[in-house]
Amino acid sequence: MRRRLLAVLMVLMGAAALLLCVPLADAYARGRTEHLLLQRRSEAVRFADLAERMRTDADRAELSAEIGRYAQLYGAGVVVVDTAGTPVARAGARADVAAGAAEARDRALTGRSTDRLPTLRPWGPGGVVLAEPVGRDERVSGAVLMALPTDTARRDVAVRWSLIGAGAVAAFTAAALVAVGITRWLLRPVLDLDRAVEKLAAGSLRARAVSGTGPPELRRLRLHFNAMAEAMADSIGRQRDFVADASHQLRNPLATLVLQLENVEPYVAPGTGLAEHARALDEAERLEELLDGLLALARVESGTAELREQDVAAAVRDRVRAWTPVFTGAGLELAHARPAEGLRARALPDAAGRVLDALLDNAVKFVPAGGRVEVDVTREDDGTVLVRVGDDGPGVPPEQQDVLLRRFARSPEHQNVRGSGLGLAIAEEIARVSGGRLDVGGNEPRGLLTELRLPPA
Repeated sequence: MRRRLLAVLMVLMGAAALLLCVPLADAYARGRTEHLLLQRRSEAVRFADLAERMRTDADRAELSAEIGRYAQLYGAGVVVVDTAGTPVARAGARADVAAGAAEARDRALTGRSTDRLPTLRPWGPGGVVLAEPVGRDERVSGAVLMALPTDTARRDVAVRWSLIGAGAVAAFTAAALVAVGITRWLLRPVLDLDRAVEKLAAGSLRARAVSGTGPPELRRLRLHFNAMAEAMADSIGRQRDFVADASHQLRNPLATLVLQLENVEPYVAPGTGLAEHARALDEAERLEELLDGLLALARVESGTAELREQDVAAAVRDRVRAWTPVFTGAGLELAHARPAEGLRARALPDAAGRVLDALLDNAVKFVPAGGRVEVDVTREDDGTVLVRVGDDGPGVPPEQQDVLLRRFARSPEHQNVRGSGLGLAIAEEIARVSGGRLDVGGNEPRGLLTELRLPPA
């Protein structure tokens, strides 16, 4: 956004500089051309007066001397012609101007002076022609033609244009520096709000906008945003505290209930009563697992733990080593390819190990005996650390895969399998709070594939 705003401001300032400089430069070029015309026209009028008074050879000699001195001084060419266009007197290297001055001469012979010259610019023209009639009205007896060099005038125009250009560049640079400062002043609170919103979306309820600069409207927006974030964090915190407190408070009476059921078991007669007692004990233990899961989920969602750098490869090796006896006892094969060293990520403490525990626990529950579970750790092109757990079990139909990460979600085929339905939900929450994600899909040729992605350290 900062680049786009600066680009717009730079374009506008550049256009404004051009709109100011181009007319100013053109106005100076026209003014310098007009100055040259007025300056040299007075000399042409004097020569025309001398030519009009020319009666004798002495007068002709005086005229020739005057135009000679002028031609030598200014490097110009001067020609005096009669009404037929025949040269009467001439001087200077540019004296032969008849071919290039036909229009100006014809105008002068009709009694009209040159009132406009081509606008002088640094690249040209190299010379201009000025004509003045000798005599007035019906008494025109000839014309004075002056071929004038424009080197000095064009040099003046070039110098003034350079000064105008340098001033424009300096003004543009100053305006650009001011624009950069204004852009930073305007966007600093916006970027601060954007970072705070991003952190809130990632689950960090303590994120707040801290920038106190910017326009009054953005400062008020910061205050309102912080008030909203505070209210939202307080509301979510109370909800999580309620879940955690309720789960914790229920653990003690539930533990007592389980203990009493276990103590009553010797006194229950074999048969239907003993079977019902066993089912009641199983349900009590399932409820205890559910409370443990709710407590774990509340702790993860609270976001109190700081993200830390950790060795994902080492964590995966440790958990695979711990779970291997469990898989062997269940008649399953747990395969683990040796990962590359240095696969480090930034996540919640032991995030990879906790998520892998949930995934391997699910595999033990749902993969039939004789099945195979593979664990792999790699690094993707963008630096993300990828942990893959794939099995060759029955898998889950594609239409049911989207609900596996929801709380208490269970496949219809696995309703009777022991568990609370919170394992994958807790794992997904750990991945989300860590800045990564957990994906569930089908494995090839069959089974379930779960992928944990954690951001690089």
